[in-house]
Amino acid sequence: MRVPSRSPGRQPGPAVTSTAPARRVPAAGPRAGAEPDLSAYRAAVAELLVEVGALADAPSVTARQVLLDQRLREPAIAAVLDVTPQGLIGARETLLLEMARYQPNARSSAQDLTALVRIYLLSRVDVLWWRDSPTFLTDDQVRASTELVDLEWLRRRGLIEFRYQEQPATVVGRGLRAVRRRLRPAATPRTAGLLFRRARREMIAFLNDLAREFTAVAPDGTPPLWVTSLARSAEHQYRLRRLGYAAMVPSGHCLGWAADVELEWYDRFGARPVLAGLLLARQDAGEVNVVDEGQAWHVCLAPAARRRYRRAYETEMGV
Repeated sequence: MRVPSRSPGRQPGPAVTSTAPARRVPAAGPRAGAEPDLSAYRAAVAELLVEVGALADAPSVTARQVLLDQRLREPAIAAVLDVTPQGLIGARETLLLEMARYQPNARSSAQDLTALVRIYLLSRVDVLWWRDSPTFLTDDQVRASTELVDLEWLRRRGLIEFRYQEQPATVVGRGLRAVRRRLRPAATPRTAGLLFRRARREMIAFLNDLAREFTAVAPDGTPPLWVTSLARSAEHQYRLRRLGYAAMVPSGHCLGWAADVELEWYDRFGARPVLAGLLLARQDAGEVNVVDEGQAWHVCLAPAARRRYRRAYETEMGV
């Protein structure tokens, strides 16, 4: 069993509205060809979030822009953003635009500006890792891709260790879902469900492994791991954005390498800290990137773990 680390590079928590910490002395940039230091990046983002939280009021727009101009150019952050597809300047402009357009709403995982900045910056690790992976541009590409496997086919054969639910496809289905929620409001996580019940083989093996570990260490009576989102298309990502969700572009979901795992629902079973600890321990081990999105946590598999989980999938499925 993995033991959660207490490293300072861990995912930051909710917005903090205290005085910003003393500024760090910028470290030397990475050597040419070296991978960016992700622990340093996450620590620098955590410090930046404290300062953003202190400038979260409406009159602080200019001060926030100046802050971001300065902090995004610091070596620990710039080293990551500079090697994403957008580059440092593109990432900066996108983040400022996201902040200018931000409107809090019940659907969005970004409950405030600090959460928006956290989700955007930490999700850039996904696109750094998988910058050469092709994007699923349309819904039809997700449905037809041979890189993705149908979860339902596996579930019926007892080969899926985690739970999920699909989005109802009809008005009648949505009505029945609403009735079940009224009758048993806490029986399942409150989620729209999967539009596409398809995932990469490596992601299935990873989620099965996480689900087994969670079952082994969670308090008695805790339900199995719930997955609320897997692969989706850029077309659907923009659809979510129009509905008010904090769906970042580009996204690890649209590359097939990310999933969202329910966290909030497990509070009622006393299991949320356990699951959070497992995810963060795997991040500390370099296996995944984790982004705290409130109700669910976004998890992206690292390229270094791809081969191991592909072998695990083939062993589990007997292929």
